[in-house]
Amino acid sequence: MLHKIVLETPRLVLREFIPEDTEALARVICDAETMRFYPVPFNQSDVDQWIVRNLRRYEENGHGLWAVELKAKHELIGDCGITLQEADGELLPEIGYHLRRDQWGKGYATEAARACRDYGFDRLDVNALISLIRPENVPSWRVAQRNGMTIWKEITRMNWRHYVYRVTRGEWEKLGDHP
Repeated sequence: MLHKIVLETPRLVLREFIPEDTEALARVICDAETMRFYPVPFNQSDVDQWIVRNLRRYEENGHGLWAVELKAKHELIGDCGITLQEADGELLPEIGYHLRRDQWGKGYATEAARACRDYGFDRLDVNALISLIRPENVPSWRVAQRNGMTIWKEITRMNWRHYVYRVTRGEWEKLGDHP
């Protein structure tokens, strides 16, 4: 099945999910260590629903979480994208990301998240982007910081404390690390 490429970076392709991605995505979001900051473990049915939910987001919002592939190998290693998430009663565009554990520490999450940040400001014309991150998820907040985000506020979401990292359009324009 053909898939729509949304973004390309030097090392990655971000594309829309297709139903055939379930096995590769399961290796990411069914891994207990990768998803340790989520309230419940994922199973195969959850993976199928994850893909369906994102296919619906593409149609309804024009964006969602996209499959992240290594350009050189055409191998799915995770997801990254922009979804609308509730934070303190507001529906805000959030950059989210999940990478397969064997791909951690290679800069892929930052590379994908920056591409999504630039897409949000360039193509979606948003005024700010957030990332919802549990305080103990140090690797994720490091990605947010490298993406130009700072802690905007702290909220309780799904009975868990979260930092709301944010970057505004004005802050992004000053960063100089985008096209």
